[in-house]
Amino acid sequence: MQSVPSRRYVIADDIRNKISTGRIKAGACLPSEAQLASRYAVSTATLRSALSVLQGEGLVEKIHGKGNFVRYPLRRITYVGGGHTLRTECSAESALRVSVRTTNLQAHGQLTCLLGVSASSPLTEFLCLTHEGKSPHSLARIYVPRDLSPTDVPAESHCCKSVEAKLAELRPPLAEVQERVSARPPTPEEAATLRISLALSVLAITRVAADRTGRVVEAALLVLPGNRADAFFTTHHLTDERTSGG
Repeated sequence: MQSVPSRRYVIADDIRNKISTGRIKAGACLPSEAQLASRYAVSTATLRSALSVLQGEGLVEKIHGKGNFVRYPLRRITYVGGGHTLRTECSAESALRVSVRTTNLQAHGQLTCLLGVSASSPLTEFLCLTHEGKSPHSLARIYVPRDLSPTDVPAESHCCKSVEAKLAELRPPLAEVQERVSARPPTPEEAATLRISLALSVLAITRVAADRTGRVVEAALLVLPGNRADAFFTTHHLTDERTSGG
């Protein structure tokens, strides 16, 4: 005896099919949740549960105060290890826009451990939110010691690399980059910022870069939507050039 599919999945399948066949276009606002609940003859709670399935798949995004919208197809994000930041599967970055909020603060909590500094040490935080069109793309918090903080980082840029270049101007050459990658649920703030469901995992990357003296010159906390993010690492093995006769 076959089990009857849950109504939430039946509704999600129907809306997903309409999106995939073009009956509901990218960027379109779905009918109100009350209208959809009435159309499918379910409670508002069941309808919202169905929409959460589509939000978790990245097909629909809910914008507070405006409604549920069909997302435009978004490019996959690839994090390239070894001190680089992000790249997308499409080489053209003209559609990407980076907004940067700069804040001076004092080291506290996790930051003291990441940067190897004492509490209250002066730091600068660069909160970088990348958009693809109107949709949030990725989120990064970059922390540097105040004496290595550039003063002319633009508040908005059309390319991630221009922000990275500004941060590298005062930074000494890197000798070591440590990266930790984990999958976890987003915080409510991250979910709201990236317009993703709390049920969707994110790829969280912690990157710590040190110079030749061992001083940590940058700590970055990156958050990428898990349904379209990959981490890519290349290891170069050094060959032993010594020979038994040498």
